Amino acid sequence: MANCNVSRSLIVQIAIPVPLQRLFDYLPPEQTDPQSIQPGMRVSVPFGKGLKTGVVLQLTSLSDSQIDPKKLRRIEQVVDSEALLSPKDLQLLKWASRYYHHPLGEVMATAFPAALRQGKPAILQRDYCYSLTEQGRQTIPMDLKRASKQQALLTLFQDKPFAIAATELTQHKTALKALQDKGLIHKTLGEDSKLAWKEQSAGLTPNPEQQHAIDSVVSGLGQFSVSLLQGVTGSGKTEVYMQIIAEALSRGLQILVLLPEITLTPQLEQRFRQRFAAPIVCFHSKFNDSQRLHAWLNMQQGHAAIMLGTRSALFTPLKNPGLIILDEEHDSSFKQQEGFRFSARDVAIARAKILNVPVLLGSATPSFESLFNVTRQRYQLLQLSIRAGNAADPVFQLLDIRNKPMQAGLSEALITAIRSTLDKGQQVLLFLNRRGFAPVQICHGCGWVSRCGRCDANMVIHAAERRLRCHHCGSEQPLPKECPACKTGELQPLGLGTERIEQTLAELFPNNAIIRLDKDTTQRKGSLEGYLEQIHSGQADIILGTQMLAKGHHFPDVTLVAILDIDSGLFSVDFHAGEKLAQMIVQVAGRAGRADKRGRVVLQTRQPQHPLLTTLIEKGYQAFAEIALQERRQAGLPPFGYQALLRVQGNNAESPQQFLQAAVSVLHALNAGKTQILGPVTAPMARRAGQFRFQLLLQSPQRKDLHQLLDQAMPKISKLRQAGKVRWSLDVDPVDLY
Repeated sequence: MANCNVSRSLIVQIAIPVPLQRLFDYLPPEQTDPQSIQPGMRVSVPFGKGLKTGVVLQLTSLSDSQIDPKKLRRIEQVVDSEALLSPKDLQLLKWASRYYHHPLGEVMATAFPAALRQGKPAILQRDYCYSLTEQGRQTIPMDLKRASKQQALLTLFQDKPFAIAATELTQHKTALKALQDKGLIHKTLGEDSKLAWKEQSAGLTPNPEQQHAIDSVVSGLGQFSVSLLQGVTGSGKTEVYMQIIAEALSRGLQILVLLPEITLTPQLEQRFRQRFAAPIVCFHSKFNDSQRLHAWLNMQQGHAAIMLGTRSALFTPLKNPGLIILDEEHDSSFKQQEGFRFSARDVAIARAKILNVPVLLGSATPSFESLFNVTRQRYQLLQLSIRAGNAADPVFQLLDIRNKPMQAGLSEALITAIRSTLDKGQQVLLFLNRRGFAPVQICHGCGWVSRCGRCDANMVIHAAERRLRCHHCGSEQPLPKECPACKTGELQPLGLGTERIEQTLAELFPNNAIIRLDKDTTQRKGSLEGYLEQIHSGQADIILGTQMLAKGHHFPDVTLVAILDIDSGLFSVDFHAGEKLAQMIVQVAGRAGRADKRGRVVLQTRQPQHPLLTTLIEKGYQAFAEIALQERRQAGLPPFGYQALLRVQGNNAESPQQFLQAAVSVLHALNAGKTQILGPVTAPMARRAGQFRFQLLLQSPQRKDLHQLLDQAMPKISKLRQAGKVRWSLDVDPVDLY
């Protein structure tokens, strides 16, 4: 009877994934000891006409709602027997909800993989594992020299002191089956490895700068600190990461490594597996729900030592947290652009502080925010100023293409440089951040252009598929045979995309192998890995691609890098554009001359005297950043000021404007004059996917003042009558104003 009395008086406060800034009160289930319900557990609760999975936040005897406790509904089922989120995990998620002014229930849902959000059991299935047979131990990998993938996989097994889980070998299914058929490996039911986590193969001997960076972070294991590892491309940042990780592993600590792009995960995973005798899991959107659940639970229960993941891996619980690393910390992919718009870099630092562990940010081109925090002594700067091994810095060349004859975006000087490089048996990399054949189709007779009917944007020609496609909303249509407007004029492609450049290169260099890497050519599973293998094995002469080429890849035979269209990034309405362009130039240039061959970087431009280009090339990224930061200081822009962007869209132009005008009235009434309210204005792309888009920018020199205003205003704005007629979102610390 005592339990029944307790259950009547106790109220369970639950975060439910709905767009409402509040918790929901429920009574414990009948016949359940309420003391067994712990914060961090999932529960299934009646909500509206259905059931939802929520997270227990706390038990209380007082209800925040106005509902009589006797009328509260009961929890349908307590899903977990123990909490999945620790008190520190909950502390972080509450902080993130407050900072980004996003509903706590939706923030909580972000911490779970899809299977757990759907209420599925948090049961870690025992994995099947693979291990060497006696024949496999005695077979020399060179015996498989005609099957390079099998050879590499057998080497991986022979380097491992214990069995490898099947989930860790999803990229090697074909080679795995072949080795099984040959009797070199066999399948067993997995057991937790009882061996200590450790480094299994020695790394390179660090140079003095690398050693200083390693010592600085290792000495701080067990306490909070933020270190910015600024290393020129090819300076051995990954080796620094791995030597620090080795020390953390020797102490039984777990490590979370975040990467900006999925494309970087397979190659880094391979290096980590060769280096460490410890269970490694990956977590990103290319994995299915069961794979992500498996990785999440392995970290949460302490069975896995290292997680490699993208932004979504950030909130994975760690049983023995030791270190958080963000590689390419400047990358805008670390900012979530839909729903809960968090910055993985900023939240990682908040998480490290709560966990009392160090966080290491790595980049050749650090974000202005990170450089600013170094000057404020919030971050420790660790510099790697020389390339590893014998690699020399690449030579930059600004190629003035004004009034010069061009062949589909390639100047004669560049074509000559490409031919000269190929004649030496070296590889060429060409960068153009625009996929498709051409950005627009135009009628030579009447001037009609292929505009998207749903966006303020052009339809891009995809010649191989004979389609026009909008890269913003995905609308597409067949390539017209005649001008839809005048019916008589000749339709022509205008501008350049990677597909068109590829066609021109094939005509200019018919005897050379060309590989194009962009979203269109790498959609098929495993295609990117296949292309990268061809590049590394020397089967590619010219590599052409978009943004995915700029990050992390090591192409030792590439000695010429050319950026075909630098000018489009020099003129933009967004003040972040110069920083992003400079980062892109340095990152792409870093692919040149990574081994003992000196690299050359050619930038085609019609703006050879532009101060961004001249400063960057003559004085380097650090000098460029210092000048740009001074300009931002004078304008009061981030990182010297703080911003929040209220975005809104609707089926017509009136509803968003009415909502924002009402929001402005709320903000003005609460503003103490410490925050600028700029707008409302139309978004740079005023119409997208049929929606009319507007925005309102808030800017303040003090973060505290901005958030005080948002704390007071957002509950009122969310209840505005006009809010129900539009879709709107708040973006705190926006990384672009688009």
